[in-house]
Amino acid sequence: MFLIIRWAGRTGLIAAFGALAACSSLQSSDSFLGVITPYRIEVVQGNVVTREMAAAVRPGMSRTQVRDILGSPLLTDIFHADRWDYMFTIRRQGAEPQRRRVTAYFDGEQLARVEADELPSEQEFVDSIDTFKRRGDPPKLALTEEQLKALPPPAPRPAEEAPRAAPARTYPPLEPSGG
Repeated sequence: MFLIIRWAGRTGLIAAFGALAACSSLQSSDSFLGVITPYRIEVVQGNVVTREMAAAVRPGMSRTQVRDILGSPLLTDIFHADRWDYMFTIRRQGAEPQRRRVTAYFDGEQLARVEADELPSEQEFVDSIDTFKRRGDPPKLALTEEQLKALPPPAPRPAEEAPRAAPARTYPPLEPSGG
């Protein structure tokens, strides 16, 4: 009897380890059996800083002007009061993860310089996170001359009627009249 319980305990322990190993391998893959793809949360952290935004920032600008263009920095450090760090990361299902860093250095209240990773333009950034890419040419919204000629002529408009008189009032006016 003791041997049976001991054997069942070992079998259960092996089954539990096998299940744990299977769970960890499922979490690391993008799909289950190549069919089911789990939902992944879109994680966006920090400020998007594009090439156009970085080009608008010039040395000599005040901290307020820099904040107006780039937004509030993700990191300000009391030990480095002359430095603002802008970090940006995004993980979106169906798109490559992105990570960028921009650092603004100040001399007092004036911007001294900006250091940045390679920044995309606004359109390049939008294209990189667009997971609903359209295929083929966009549909044409204009008719050709032949298609315009093939359309039926517009229906004639009814003759415009004379303006109607206002309906007679059945209630007293809101404001007293004259005197």
